[in-house]
Amino acid sequence: MDKIFAVAPMMSITDRHFRVFMRHVFPNSQLYTEMISTGAIVHGERTETFEFDPLEHPIGVQLGGSDPDELAFCARLAQERGFDEINLNIGCPSDRVQSARFGACLMVEPDLVARCVERIRDITDLPVTIKTRIGIDEHDSYEFLADFITKTAEAGCSTFFIHARKAWLKGLSPRQNRNIPPLDYHRVYRIKQDFPHLRIVLNGGIRSLNEIRDHLEHVDGVMIGREASRNPWLMKEISDFYFSAPSQVRGNEREDIVRIYMQYIEEQLDRGVALKRMTRHLMGIYHGQKGARSWRRMLCEDGPVPGAGLEVVESALLQVMRTQSFQSA
Repeated sequence: MDKIFAVAPMMSITDRHFRVFMRHVFPNSQLYTEMISTGAIVHGERTETFEFDPLEHPIGVQLGGSDPDELAFCARLAQERGFDEINLNIGCPSDRVQSARFGACLMVEPDLVARCVERIRDITDLPVTIKTRIGIDEHDSYEFLADFITKTAEAGCSTFFIHARKAWLKGLSPRQNRNIPPLDYHRVYRIKQDFPHLRIVLNGGIRSLNEIRDHLEHVDGVMIGREASRNPWLMKEISDFYFSAPSQVRGNEREDIVRIYMQYIEEQLDRGVALKRMTRHLMGIYHGQKGARSWRRMLCEDGPVPGAGLEVVESALLQVMRTQSFQSA
């Protein structure tokens, strides 16, 4: 069975411009929208989230909700729009999400989550996957996680993306919940051992190709979160290591990828999209390289200027190339 390499759904990051950029960097990755609540879809507040470029396939939509009928309605709409997967957010710990009764707080209601999975499967042909934590608050035993997996798997979910940290619903912010609770990869490994028929994908704290190679000895895939934005070249390294076949959208160097993405930027500029909405996703492409600071500075300072165009990226790119040529001379 093929391994899964996914980019985690992240609020304010994984918009359609980021996903197109990621597809250029890693053609074989699984991509997801930002989390969108069922209420926002039902009331027509976030329909732009359903916009995507055909290049993005395979693309999943991540839904947040706890009403089986509303989730089914949104899933059917997603299928009509051409999405490839429905992913349920059972991992977000924010106060706003808790107050709406979805996200990580639903881990204590596996029967309800199971009904949601069943209802979606009744009305669509799309696979339903779940992104979750290893526990919440005092509910952090292995048995608690295994019970959640058992009940939702019986309802028809066969793929779980597990963030290997528990979440504290009170006392920690979403950002703190991404770093403070300790990682427990072995608990996720054990889930795979005890549920060999399920696809278990590990998420949380993954920052290098060597780490990924170690994890894949125990699980079916990895999901990369903030590191994909901070250091997108990691995704290129994964692509080169696990997928050697050439691709028409994959360049061999950072400059190649930037120039390919510039074609997309030009198309979007013609449609009235502001440059800064696209260049913000390019900030990390030179992470750890000579010229990275001037690259980020030029994009940050010149990108948001009203009327800014492709010349901003071209100038920043030339500056990086000069810096690298000078320092290597």
